[in-house]
Amino acid sequence: MTDNPLTSSHSAKLLTLSQNIEKIIRGKPQEIKYVVTALLARGHILLEDNPGAGKTVLAKTLALSISEGADGINHATGGGVAFKRIQFTPDLLPMDLIGSYIFDEEKKDFVFKKGPLFTHVLLADEINRASPKVQSALLECMAENQISAGDTTFQLDKFFFTIATQNPIEMEGTYPLPAAQLDRFFMKITFGYVTEEVELDIYNNYLKIGDVKNSVKQVLTYNDVINLQQEAENVYLHQEIVKSIVKLVQGTRHHQDIALGCSTRGGIIFIKCLKAWALVNQRTYVIEDDIRALAQPVLHHRLIFRNREASRVALQQLVDIEVNRLAKLGINSKA
Repeated sequence: MTDNPLTSSHSAKLLTLSQNIEKIIRGKPQEIKYVVTALLARGHILLEDNPGAGKTVLAKTLALSISEGADGINHATGGGVAFKRIQFTPDLLPMDLIGSYIFDEEKKDFVFKKGPLFTHVLLADEINRASPKVQSALLECMAENQISAGDTTFQLDKFFFTIATQNPIEMEGTYPLPAAQLDRFFMKITFGYVTEEVELDIYNNYLKIGDVKNSVKQVLTYNDVINLQQEAENVYLHQEIVKSIVKLVQGTRHHQDIALGCSTRGGIIFIKCLKAWALVNQRTYVIEDDIRALAQPVLHHRLIFRNREASRVALQQLVDIEVNRLAKLGINSKA
């Protein structure tokens, strides 16, 4: 039980991070919150939208906003935490992501050359343009934070965060992501186009917005993010809200319009995201409205629906039932 407000330092850091990203990503405060939530929940996020909506730039901006050194300076590169971009294409191979053993003439032995998955922030760009075999190369690193090559297992940095982008499935040259791969993403969101007013602002300032390296400041350190992740784990969750999550997850398994419901892992991920979302919104406790805010981005992509028309309606029905139940109980979410 906690009734303590979010510490001023944590509150300021989260606000500063969001504002820093908004310098480049204009008119998308909700989507930025979702990305920061996935990061604080120690998860990964999938962005789906048409090309040119700003998905790639968002990933770069986030990485540049966080310095690697605890003192606020990245001693390695001077440009934020380690950031790698992989452009997924049909001819990509798993070893292009993981790395491979090469023969070292000096050592007269095979040594492992690490691939781009060994990083802090990974941008998997247009992930659904690669074959399912290549997509599956991400399963272990996203679920267990490690990579196996031959008989050796390499641990990834605890910061490891994947931002994947995909084009709509209907576009030419795309492969639908397997259910197991989708389940590794804590959230899936649609970026969407900006309003006319925001687009006018972007056109007037496109030179500054395009110069990401010089426009974005390093406002958080690597250790700041790790501390915020730990703080998210301590966010209070009322037992009645936990019961609602159970009922919601169970409900997806028995709804007439849902062929495949949410797994237990999906429910745990939902809890992690709810806690992180509360922290991003300057709270140390989860409220029932958080369930409504996160149910679609966290749960929808884990479900298989019997028909497309009922896909969002079915989940929303279950969410409304539980949020209304919590409202009638009149629980104090802080205690």
